Amino acid sequence: MDPRNTPGYRLHRALSNLSDIDIDELDPSDRERIDTAVTLLEQVSHLTRPPATEDDGVQVESRYTILE
Repeated sequence: MDPRNTPGYRLHRALSNLSDIDIDELDPSDRERIDTAVTLLEQVSHLTRPPATEDDGVQVESRYTILE
């Protein structure tokens, strides 16, 4: 099975592609759309990720801050 056909890979690629966009060059409305898309993809990523265990030792960080 090709790992590129998995939902996790597709989420990772989408987040990666959005992260590569230079948001400083965009209009405020486009920045908001990018932020919204990243937030939604990160939320979906948390839902599809298997539960972490203490033995995993993996920390997930994001360069984006979710504003509430």
